[in-house]
Amino acid sequence: MHLPQAKLDQVVDRFKMIEARMESATDGTEIVKLSKEHAELKPVVNAVTALLKARASGPELEELIALNDPELSPLAQEEFQELKEKLPELEHGVALLLAPKDKDENASAILEVRAGTGGDEAAIFAGDLFRMYSRYAAAQGWRVEIDSISEGDAGGYKEIIASVTGEGVFGKLKFESGVHRVQRVPATEAGGRIHTSAATVAVLPEAEDVEIEILDKDIRIDTYRASGSGGQHVNKTDSAVRITHLPSGIVATSSEKSQHMNRQIAMRNLKARLYDIQRQALDTARSDARKSQVGSGDRSERIRTYNYPQGRVSDHRINLTLYNLSLFMEGDMDQMINALIADDQAARLAMLAEELG
Repeated sequence: MHLPQAKLDQVVDRFKMIEARMESATDGTEIVKLSKEHAELKPVVNAVTALLKARASGPELEELIALNDPELSPLAQEEFQELKEKLPELEHGVALLLAPKDKDENASAILEVRAGTGGDEAAIFAGDLFRMYSRYAAAQGWRVEIDSISEGDAGGYKEIIASVTGEGVFGKLKFESGVHRVQRVPATEAGGRIHTSAATVAVLPEAEDVEIEILDKDIRIDTYRASGSGGQHVNKTDSAVRITHLPSGIVATSSEKSQHMNRQIAMRNLKARLYDIQRQALDTARSDARKSQVGSGDRSERIRTYNYPQGRVSDHRINLTLYNLSLFMEGDMDQMINALIADDQAARLAMLAEELG
């Protein structure tokens, strides 16, 4: 993609304007806002500057080549060839930085995994998925903290909600929202027949720098004793907290040991869900532009199948099948996630190309 000079100049001019404004600004709120935009634009401007410098060096090298100087011309020819190979890479890098992006890309996230159709086997599969994400998170250096849990009768989870904290969590995990289907012989199946079960995954960005107003009159807070099949997650007192947002009907829970902490966790999760509703409303308004994107977050969509007899995992949105299911379930998800990110980047670049005409 050849980016128009006017578009590149516009980015540089905006950056210079922000820098000039930062020197004279006195209002604290404005300084914070300008500083944030400055930090966001700086890597873009650095990339644009490198691209403009490379573009400018082309005509200079061509002039040296035209001199037919026995010493300078061969060197210039070599540099010109390197420049021709380097320019598309620089153009692509700048285009990615300029393409429409998800402002929550770097946010931490709330991860929700729930058993779907399939009874006990669905709950066991939900447990397998949560373990998979936990392993992947550990490899990324992220922190996973369980907020709420409901254990399955035969193992796994009917529902588990956790906070995943770290840099770029939502940007990588947002493609996991949807229905995950498993095909395998359950441990409880005596006849060796393959069953199909499902679990749903929702990944919500934590609401940062966003005002989500929750009025006291709009919520009901209940305390209760957490239930489970035993172990560390069973509370001896009524310390679990359930917050119901009356206007929307959204319910957020937390069942750790401290009631005070549970209120904070449940409120944070409620804010994340209300913020997600705002995001989905915006996504709906831009639905035509987003039809080709994999990150639409439609949680009723079947996105992936895990086939144990064949040892494969297939993502239906990008038609990618990997035959490393055992490693994948241990958290080795990079190949799949990188492919989903690449597909999303291609869609965003297409949107930029359309915008530039």
